[in-house]
Amino acid sequence: MSRAPNETWKLGAAALAARVRDGRVSVTDAVESGWVGPASMWEHDVNAVAHHDAEVRREAAAGASGQGPLAGVPVLVKDNLCTVEYPTTCASRILAGYRAPYDATVIRRLREAGAVIVGKGNMDEFAMGSSNEYSAYGPTRNPFDLSRVPGGSSGGPAAAVAYGLVPVALGSDTGGSVRQPASFCGVYGLKPTYGRLSRYGLVAFGSSLDQVGIFARHARDVAVTYAVLAGEDGYDATTRLGPAPDVSTFAAGVKGLRFGWPANLWAQGVDAAIVAALERSAIALERAGAVRVVLDFLPGTYGVAAYYLVATAEASSNLARFDGVRYGFRHEEAADVRAMYTRTRSEGFGPEVQRRILLGTYALSSGYYDAYYLKAQRARTRIRREFQSAFAQCDFMLLPAAPSLAFKVGEKTDDPLAMYLSDVFTIGANLAGIPGLTVPAGRTSENLPVGVQMLGPEDSEPNLLRAARALEVGGDVALLSTDEDPEFVWPTKR
Repeated sequence: MSRAPNETWKLGAAALAARVRDGRVSVTDAVESGWVGPASMWEHDVNAVAHHDAEVRREAAAGASGQGPLAGVPVLVKDNLCTVEYPTTCASRILAGYRAPYDATVIRRLREAGAVIVGKGNMDEFAMGSSNEYSAYGPTRNPFDLSRVPGGSSGGPAAAVAYGLVPVALGSDTGGSVRQPASFCGVYGLKPTYGRLSRYGLVAFGSSLDQVGIFARHARDVAVTYAVLAGEDGYDATTRLGPAPDVSTFAAGVKGLRFGWPANLWAQGVDAAIVAALERSAIALERAGAVRVVLDFLPGTYGVAAYYLVATAEASSNLARFDGVRYGFRHEEAADVRAMYTRTRSEGFGPEVQRRILLGTYALSSGYYDAYYLKAQRARTRIRREFQSAFAQCDFMLLPAAPSLAFKVGEKTDDPLAMYLSDVFTIGANLAGIPGLTVPAGRTSENLPVGVQMLGPEDSEPNLLRAARALEVGGDVALLSTDEDPEFVWPTKR
């Protein structure tokens, strides 16, 4: 007997898949539940979805096996992951209408695990932004406060998980684009170790920084999805060799684990609500048996500068292929090839993408390469070593995911430097190639979500998820291995 769709949407991914496998919920009901429930109330205002097709979605549900660790689970994926049935446009005019001839590896693995792709999530154009305001489809809004941003660049998938359209979504994280919106939207957001999830089929922004990431409402669902997606891929030479870490231990507890407490990082300039959430989280971890290790940590004095030089340089190179010749938008009114290139890229790319291409091209140009790009790469090596030194003292670190709560729509669009500083606590993980996980840490009196972040050494996803589960149950050891997930606090429709 199928469960009513208006109740099914509340289930987490693991719980929903279990009901689909044993026949209590049909795949169709599982897939459609979010669309007939929350999406009908929220999507018009939030604008989390860039592409969807009800007929395609229902056909996919009808053809799904109903088996696998994600059986029947609807998944929204960011619009920079290639899918055969939906357009892949990176929320950019220059790729308007483009349909990939193949699925990204992570998409293929989701299907093999029984999941159903239900659409593409809105995003900052080509993943360049921290607020989801730089999109050809208009801004996404935070479901907890429609006057605020959901974070970026994966704001659409984060918001969709938060308001209940899907229990799991995929984004991409180049400098915090999963972890920061997860914090703003009150959900879990994992950026895995670089190379653990294949980048094949992920439209490149910064190839040495990009990583597919996971959004979910529960720690268990992050672990299940990671286990499905992680592993070697012959199509991606940057995937790590050997088996991925075993994250089935996510409910094993944190007794004896040491967590770093670099309070010098948030001594000033961090919202008081976030500082309070960090202290609550530290106390919960200690209650569960973890040990707090106080340390000073500066992840590279020039971390932000190094990141934006490396990222823009790689973006300049990667986006050179979008010229109007091979695919996507082409300006029709040009006298010659040079004019066609210029007018296509000027009108096809938005202002933030153009800004970053110009910055990156300048940094790579003759006479400036050594002064800027090479120096940034040396700073990156220093940052990686500073992380290694810190992790010699602890198993993972607890720190903010962002310096502020979700800010107002339009508040920072005229100040690019202020926008870039939204990533100050997240970019280090991408430069060092280490995993990071944002964990919900309550709400403010105004019902705004607060999140905290944990960073660990390479392949420490099992420890991060053990800590996330401990925080999810408030440090109560007796609840760690229970089958039921804590109730998620939904936004209130305004």
